[in-house]
Amino acid sequence: MVLDTDRNANVRVRLGDPNADIQCADITDISISKGLIWHTVQFKALGQTHKLAGLSRRSANALAADLYTFINSYLFGVIDGERPALSAANTGLPRDQYLAVSDLNRALSDLPKNIASALRHPLFDSQLMPDAFRASLPQWLKMAITPALRHDHNEAFVSAEHSALKNFFDDLDGRSLSHQQREACIRLEDNNLLVASAGSGKSATIVGKLAYVLEKKLYEPKDILLLAFNKSAADELKGRIAKQLGVNEAALECRVTTFHALGRSIIQDVSGRPPKLANWAGHPAGEAKAIQDIIQTLFDSDPEFAALWTELLVVHPKADMPVEHFDRQADYDRYTSARRRNGNATIGALSGDFVKSLQEQKIANWLWLNSVDFEYEKQIEVDDRNSSPSFVHPDFYYPQTDSIHEHFALNADGSSPFANYAEHARAKRQTYAQMGRDFFETTSAQATDGSLIDTLRSALVERGYGLQARDWSEIKKAIEPVVIDHCNKIISTSVKHVRARQLTLEALLERAETLHDKARGRVFARVVSAIAQAYSRKLAETEEIDFDSMIGDATRLIETGRYQSPFSLILVDEFQDISEPNANLIKALRSQRSSCKIFAVGDDWQSIYRFAGSDISLFTRFEDHFGQGWVGRLEQTYRCNQLIAETAAKFVQRNPAQLKKEVRSSRSAIPRSIRVVPVGDKESRPDFNQACQAVLERLDAALGGIAEQWRQDPSAKLKVLVLWRYNRLDPFEGRAPRFENINVTGMSFHRAKGLEADYVVLLDISEGDYGVPSQIEDDELLNLVIPRPETFAYAEERRLFYVALTRAIRGVYLLTHNRQPSRYVQELCQIAGDDVMFETAEGLAVEDQCPDCKVGRIVPKRSRSGSSFKACNQFPSCRYNESNETRVDHQRRRAR
Repeated sequence: MVLDTDRNANVRVRLGDPNADIQCADITDISISKGLIWHTVQFKALGQTHKLAGLSRRSANALAADLYTFINSYLFGVIDGERPALSAANTGLPRDQYLAVSDLNRALSDLPKNIASALRHPLFDSQLMPDAFRASLPQWLKMAITPALRHDHNEAFVSAEHSALKNFFDDLDGRSLSHQQREACIRLEDNNLLVASAGSGKSATIVGKLAYVLEKKLYEPKDILLLAFNKSAADELKGRIAKQLGVNEAALECRVTTFHALGRSIIQDVSGRPPKLANWAGHPAGEAKAIQDIIQTLFDSDPEFAALWTELLVVHPKADMPVEHFDRQADYDRYTSARRRNGNATIGALSGDFVKSLQEQKIANWLWLNSVDFEYEKQIEVDDRNSSPSFVHPDFYYPQTDSIHEHFALNADGSSPFANYAEHARAKRQTYAQMGRDFFETTSAQATDGSLIDTLRSALVERGYGLQARDWSEIKKAIEPVVIDHCNKIISTSVKHVRARQLTLEALLERAETLHDKARGRVFARVVSAIAQAYSRKLAETEEIDFDSMIGDATRLIETGRYQSPFSLILVDEFQDISEPNANLIKALRSQRSSCKIFAVGDDWQSIYRFAGSDISLFTRFEDHFGQGWVGRLEQTYRCNQLIAETAAKFVQRNPAQLKKEVRSSRSAIPRSIRVVPVGDKESRPDFNQACQAVLERLDAALGGIAEQWRQDPSAKLKVLVLWRYNRLDPFEGRAPRFENINVTGMSFHRAKGLEADYVVLLDISEGDYGVPSQIEDDELLNLVIPRPETFAYAEERRLFYVALTRAIRGVYLLTHNRQPSRYVQELCQIAGDDVMFETAEGLAVEDQCPDCKVGRIVPKRSRSGSSFKACNQFPSCRYNESNETRVDHQRRRAR
């Protein structure tokens, strides 16, 4: 290799004959690789890789360094030869503004091509510049090639703007913005994400951001697009912006709209007419109804689909998850058992039997579905003349063929998670052989690899069973409606993702192999693929589109250049709700203008719309998806008092995937403003309606007694929200009761997002499939279609509970099942300690509260030996027990 120092432009390399002359500007990469003995320097130029081998480590490092320095010397010479052009390019770049990377790149684009290419060369290294040469460069260019200088400039600018525009920010959107809000208004990187807290004034910050850039004349109103996720939010923001700018809403030039309305207008602008929306698209429940109609049509016309649909509902109502997936045995027991029978957890089968595992439930339900007569754990005497009578209780007995079937909890290698179980299984096999009984077995290993049902079917067919599926009318009566509702909801969510990401059946089946319950995943993959294809055909046949199609069509019009974006600043509200299609729409708009900037605002702690297609990773990994930029925080809440704000923040951050924030409230902590009300007793089922009414009456009376502390207007009332996880819990049947001192409104957790009230009452914060957390929502089937599924258990349910908690300003009441309180209640006790107060609906202290777990009650128990003792009713998750004397002392301590 010869470095041509005379011309400072060529590298001559002899790698044979003839020699190769390579321009410095064409070399884009230099690297060193180590062989068995020698090192090799290799560099890339014009698509070719050149290698210089047989070097010692020191020689290789020296050669690579010399080549790197030589190329940079050439690049510096190119720049130095065009001094006048450097100064001219600076004229269009104001010094008194925040400078993003794109702002500096815009100045670079005004330079002659050879200088711009030198500055953007992959090997350009400003650190190698001689000090005198660097000092002679224009300031803007120094910032372009030295990130630290741009950072220092921007920090100084933000500080100066805080001072210069103090009066402006002191009275903006009817309030004085906080320091963090002001900083968010001033910062203007290419990609900006503002991570807000509940009640932290994010809407005010959006209004402030828009008002600031217009005040500074950084953009014309027509250059600005503000996107919201629903019309009411867009209308509210439009009104607040118009009021701040002092113009009529109709005269507002900046575009404030929803994603769907934007997509519709883009299609209309290009085609000259609005898209033809499917008639169900505008109805709140229209899409769900359309999918149900498709399912019914497929069921009636396609026997294969009908069989799959039936198997999904009957055999696989719930995923068979391993106990290792759960943090505690108690959590696993809660997951597997929807009900309790005689105080014990039970798993019911459609045959009427109560079985011991979800795998046995699959077997029993499949047998029932196919009209196979069986007896569960039938007592069979062992005929042994040399000993006293003994009995076996096989899992399944088939009277038609006098066959015995055991389902063993055995792994593929013959081991078992239970002590001595493998020996027990061997003993059973030996007993059946000695008895001469017809015997076959299935195992947990077959459930894990998805071959369980096929093995069972083969065994029965081999024994002459003619399998006859039950009539659908009988099946539908036997299946609980909630099972069908849950399946429909999962399918509706999955169809969105399948169509948006164009997932094939092969891709879905491949993902099914990563699930714990592979057999269930395979059935669901085939079902949802068929439904998604039928859904797409239905739209194509009528030449209609739905809202998701509209976003996709609009994105393609932008990407192909048929639509030209006029927007240079895109603001997005509630960014935690963004879906992949919506994100692609934003990226397409931004890609048309290199200087277009994104300002997104939201709270990943309040991401609760996965069922509508949102993808939280687009928020939590913002820079990975949109590019490097600025991520700020709004950590002061103007809603919850400090106790609720701090407790809720610590609760939601127990999921390490949530972004971290230190939440501070403008309202002082109110001790014991989190109150837990256990409902029901050992003899009766919880009546949450009655308990809710009692709490509201007590709250109304208490507020009336201190009205002089809060009532300024004689007609004033405090707001109370009554919230529930599912609408079937609505205690008011659509008509909230009237009180003298409080206005009561009731709704679901989801609908309450964005609202606030002085007091909040949360109903049925209990364990169960339809409790809190709702165990049916965290279904692993969603992992088939969601791009980056969450791994933390009940991640979205945790965020939803956080949303419910943080609607409260003064206090929150949690009504919970006395014997099955939600695990979240115990977590709140761990976080807030004695500031979580337990009381009855009438306001009396809860007797016999467990001192360890707080959520349990000390109740009489009897040991196997017959002795009596008292212990927590949350056993085995809480193992506290006490003697009578200890209990008395404990009560005395509580009384003091």
